[in-house]
Amino acid sequence: MRQQIVAGNWKMNNDLAQTETLITNLKSQIKTSDAEVMIAPTFTNLWQAYQTLKDSDIEVIAQNMHFAANGAYTGEISASMLKSVGVKTVILGHSERREYFGETDEILAKKVDAALTNDLRVIFCFGEVLADRKSGNHEAVVESQIKNALFHLEASAFKNIVLAYEPVWAIGTGETASPEQAQDMHAFIRKTLSNKYGADVANSVSILYGGSVKPNNAQEIFGKPDVDGGLIGGAALNADDFFAIVNAF
Repeated sequence: MRQQIVAGNWKMNNDLAQTETLITNLKSQIKTSDAEVMIAPTFTNLWQAYQTLKDSDIEVIAQNMHFAANGAYTGEISASMLKSVGVKTVILGHSERREYFGETDEILAKKVDAALTNDLRVIFCFGEVLADRKSGNHEAVVESQIKNALFHLEASAFKNIVLAYEPVWAIGTGETASPEQAQDMHAFIRKTLSNKYGADVANSVSILYGGSVKPNNAQEIFGKPDVDGGLIGGAALNADDFFAIVNAF
């Protein structure tokens, strides 16, 4: 059975005091869950978050990392640095990293390799923009992003990879993605994996949905057969909302 996962990406939000308050609220509400629960605070608060949550069922993960082990990369963070503060999972390829920071499939392939070499689990993000969706090119775009960044890997690597589909066209655009559209894309993603690595690998990889999951739609979305959880943005910053989404399973 695939692992069900709810991961909260806090993005560039919450200073140390706000992080401590939110974590305290989450820790008091999330005792046990059928889903694996993760939160991704900003880099400056990873150590404090890890120390606070290390005896809980909530995993602290990172929002990004560089592919180099060390060197003249001002402002960047390496895999070994993340591991040194207790992090075991990292988000790579988020749509905002692609759009605002120019991360290409080639760069992301190197980041994935670095993470796996350092025994980090990867939540790998991808997805199409509105123009791709309206032109009917959405499946080709998603397939290309997955193949270019991941299909150089051996099948065994996928035990440490979680996929996260982001319908960029439906995030903050006024457009709405239906649970059926989410299922259709997730099924296509699983088929793409199966064509390359076989059904056993495809059916073992968790695929998360990253398209504005809220308490009022989480249960319907998570109920789709190929949706294994969510990568949560704004709703992850509210303890009650995040708790409700976790409980949607």
